[in-house]
Amino acid sequence: MVAVKPFLGLRPAPALVGRVASPPYDVVTTDEARRLAEGNPHSFLRVIRSELEMEPGADPHGDAVYRRARHNLEKMIKDGVLIRDETGCLYIYRLTMGGHVQHGVVMGASIDEYEDGRIKKHEHTRPEKEEDRTRHIMTLKANAGPVLMTYRARGEIADLVREICTAGEPVYDFSAEDSVDHALWVVSAPGDIERLCSAFSPVEAFYIADGHHRAAAACRARKKLREGNPQHSGSEAYNHFLAAAFPHDEMRILGYHRVIKDLGGYGLESFMLEVNENFKVEPTKTPEPDVPGRFGMLLDGCWYRLEAREQSPPDQLDVSILQEKLLGPVLGIEDPRTDARIDFVGGGRGIGEVEKRCQDDMRLGFALHPLGVLQLMDTADRGETLPPKSTWFEPKLRSGMVVSGIE
Repeated sequence: MVAVKPFLGLRPAPALVGRVASPPYDVVTTDEARRLAEGNPHSFLRVIRSELEMEPGADPHGDAVYRRARHNLEKMIKDGVLIRDETGCLYIYRLTMGGHVQHGVVMGASIDEYEDGRIKKHEHTRPEKEEDRTRHIMTLKANAGPVLMTYRARGEIADLVREICTAGEPVYDFSAEDSVDHALWVVSAPGDIERLCSAFSPVEAFYIADGHHRAAAACRARKKLREGNPQHSGSEAYNHFLAAAFPHDEMRILGYHRVIKDLGGYGLESFMLEVNENFKVEPTKTPEPDVPGRFGMLLDGCWYRLEAREQSPPDQLDVSILQEKLLGPVLGIEDPRTDARIDFVGGGRGIGEVEKRCQDDMRLGFALHPLGVLQLMDTADRGETLPPKSTWFEPKLRSGMVVSGIE
């Protein structure tokens, strides 16, 4: 039902992988990227966040930024920092974070399947971000960062992945500065490739977990290239985008918390009375919610546990409950995507970062229980989208581990 496409991967020379592989472009700011790449000419951030090499204040979407990205990629290839596999391959990517381990298959994912709904989405994309990544793909002639996908787990895929990993050593196995271990196996034997592709054929759908803008940009780039190619056949490399697909039962979503600038004009006492209208409120020493439907609220250094007074529909998400019963009607935050009074804290930074932000520049914090992977998939199956900033997948893939060309 879904296709898995081998491709000619461009990847780091084994001795340099730890210096090349970098965080994804969208989880670091330009200043953070500049700091991480300092003293490291091989960092892949110089390709995916090439504005770090520009003067402070330069337009991050100016033509020079994309040209610099292309120049840096070409230099890495010329200098042997990046090498290209000689035949079409699949790749197995293992992520280890503490006791958590997950194995995914890196592939070319079909843009036709993205367009016809077999690769499913759960969030809206923004045109300006699509345009940025489209220009990046078109200038580089490559997909530089993988789209993270999931699928309903199948035992035969897991067994085959384990068999391939056991039979040979990974080409890379290193620990990054995020304390995550990253390992990669190159699957080049035709028999193994055929077995992997066949094992995925009963899978009904892939689900984008992270990388909606990268997938949308690859689709836009394909449209431009197809229109400019009178000999278009459907077999061109640009008909697929770079993706890494992991089974749903190995994926890990962490809480995506909220911090708020002020109390929306309320004083402390009147604000607490408003919260009490829709939530049971009690002090707590354990701010991280232990079950869905509960929230932690940090105000003036004290944590409270919130639980909605009225039972919500079983399919209503916690982020929607908080938005509809508190953020919108009480604090006046109608659109969390655009309101400057709200910010978001995801991943391993968690509760400690919420507390830090409420000491530094925010007044109020909310801790949310993580969304379940099956909830995400069910939402996509219904053709619906999740509210903004609902999911934080961790551990994160590294960019630069494998790159796929579009020519």
